[in-house]
Amino acid sequence: MSTLPRLIHLNQIADEYEAILCDVWGVIHNGREVFPDAVEALRRYRDIRGPVVLITNAPVPAERVLMSLERLGVEPDCYDAVITSGDATRAELEKRMPGPAYCIGPDYDDPLYQGLAMEYTTKIEEAAFVSCTGLREIPKDLPENYRDELTKLAAREIEMLCANPDLVFRYGDELIPSAGALAKIYEEVGGRVIRPGKPGAPIYNLAYKKLEELLGYRPSADTILAIGDGPATDARGAVREGLDCLFIGGGIHGDIMDESESFLEDAAQLLENDDADAAYAAPALVW
Repeated sequence: MSTLPRLIHLNQIADEYEAILCDVWGVIHNGREVFPDAVEALRRYRDIRGPVVLITNAPVPAERVLMSLERLGVEPDCYDAVITSGDATRAELEKRMPGPAYCIGPDYDDPLYQGLAMEYTTKIEEAAFVSCTGLREIPKDLPENYRDELTKLAAREIEMLCANPDLVFRYGDELIPSAGALAKIYEEVGGRVIRPGKPGAPIYNLAYKKLEELLGYRPSADTILAIGDGPATDARGAVREGLDCLFIGGGIHGDIMDESESFLEDAAQLLENDDADAAYAAPALVW
């Protein structure tokens, strides 16, 4: 087992970091409810230390996430900017214009494609690449329902852009499969997947650029704290980028993680299972 993370509240380490990159779903809210302690922790960090950039694998442009935060009641004084996997994916889509793109995902993710000079097709034999934002019928759909379709696409040796690398996301008390689950199947059947979001580099590069705008310089990796609930995305991405990570156990793993004496051991095991690590861990983000 990897080294046990240190159990902390944010105030214990705030002075050690010049900036925070914080996940959204599972840390700040669960899609239905806001976590007030997390919002307050980020607000207080901003007040005394430095900028907070929200970095999320949402497969839509940042303005859509800003709208959802406002709708849920997350006040804008707890963050400075939002960077999304959708933002990073749009850059990859632009490289592949005019396509045609074969799109998999729900209609409400269509803002990802707005304004792009892209052609689209529903015919596998015509597709130049696959763009996946999630399952089409949420929450009743299952990833395995797509295996035959994905096998036919992979046989054409075209790559998939996975606009949300998360395997699942929490909506209230439910865990719902995400685009990452389809990307995993696509790789199983021989397809190649590009993941612009966490843990991939493109989304972090956008975040660093935003931090440079906010601070007037780019902070070094050892002065940036990453916060998230996804071992395979947030924690693994932080490791790849050389960032310290605060792993939040109460997000997508909230059904098996609690504040028991074995919390740190359980957190370390979850991280190790996904080839990840974290300097710190907590059941929830608190000041």
